Amino acid sequence: MAKKDGIRKLFDNIAPDYDRLNHILSLNIDKGWRRKAVRELVDTTSPLNVLDVACGTGDFTIEIAQKVPHGSQVTGIDLSEGMMKIGREKIASAGVKAEMVQGDCEALTFGDETFDRISVGFGVRNFEHLDLGLKEMCRVMKRDGKLVVLELSIPSNGFIRWCYKLYFLKILPTIGGWISGDRGAYEYLPASVLRFPAPEKFMQMMKEAGFTKVTHKPFTFGICRMYIGQKG
Repeated sequence: MAKKDGIRKLFDNIAPDYDRLNHILSLNIDKGWRRKAVRELVDTTSPLNVLDVACGTGDFTIEIAQKVPHGSQVTGIDLSEGMMKIGREKIASAGVKAEMVQGDCEALTFGDETFDRISVGFGVRNFEHLDLGLKEMCRVMKRDGKLVVLELSIPSNGFIRWCYKLYFLKILPTIGGWISGDRGAYEYLPASVLRFPAPEKFMQMMKEAGFTKVTHKPFTFGICRMYIGQKG
């Protein structure tokens, strides 16, 4: 089974409990991280065409749709229909203008230079081929467009890193397994963070994919990082 097929099935399975667990296990800190990313993403009063990659259940998609200027278009894309089913219900409940489409984030079906802004919230570490995903995002982005990526990270401070790994590798899988009935999924999620490239390596991958002015900002002792790239 290809990695992306396994990822799709994993997220389809945990979709009903994903939001509740996500906010419990992150102590709701993830909401503040997303607000900062949305401010970076929506930095103009002109209408924007925004693509939210690996949109999942749509928390990031909805926050973007709430902040974009009038006349903007927001589209979410994800492998998992199970996650997006919940996301579409949340979009309808929030009363925002956005759509979600099922698709492979490493082989986007959109034309070249379609989007002004592209976001990814805690999803790039699940790509089977990260370099292809980054190149595809660069391809469908307009000149002078901007990519904003939020991703979990390993803290640099030794003590905080020890606490982080204890929580992520021991406590999180146990709580996730109790609530969702799928401990394996919540063992995969922290393991995927540990496997993700270090900030310097990921920033270099962004540059190799075609992004310029690549920067990053750490949040909450480096537990989360926001990566920013432009297309010159």
